Amino acid sequence: MAIWGMSSISPESGDVMDDTNPISCFTLNRTQRLYGFGICFIVGFLISILSTLALATAQLTTFAVFFTLGNIISLFSTSFLIGPGKQIKTMFAPVRMVASIVFIAMIFATLIVAFTFLALFWYSASYIPYGRAAIKKVVGSCIEV
Repeated sequence: MAIWGMSSISPESGDVMDDTNPISCFTLNRTQRLYGFGICFIVGFLISILSTLALATAQLTTFAVFFTLGNIISLFSTSFLIGPGKQIKTMFAPVRMVASIVFIAMIFATLIVAFTFLALFWYSASYIPYGRAAIKKVVGSCIEV
């Protein structure tokens, strides 16, 4: 019976977290994999949520980088449950292919849109007399190398 798109797991392949498969996830036992999943998922979720602080302060690039990083860490967390190889196989199984492609495309779109707004800001500053010079001076004083 297929529950939540789990039809790709056949009875002879064992359950999702089959402890008898030593390659499943770097030979971690079930408890270690559950801890790894939980920690990565929570860290990724927190990074994604905290990235909204950057969005609230109009720092689009910072938001995009941290939001994307949080999503990637959360996605990586599921590889603790079934292993990275099996995760990639099941991500692109017919049941999940569209969702996986849309998810990955949106991760890249988030980064592209944020950097596009940054480029638009820089372009708009060129219409203000000494705009770019003022931005360079402000950013330079904030980031002293």
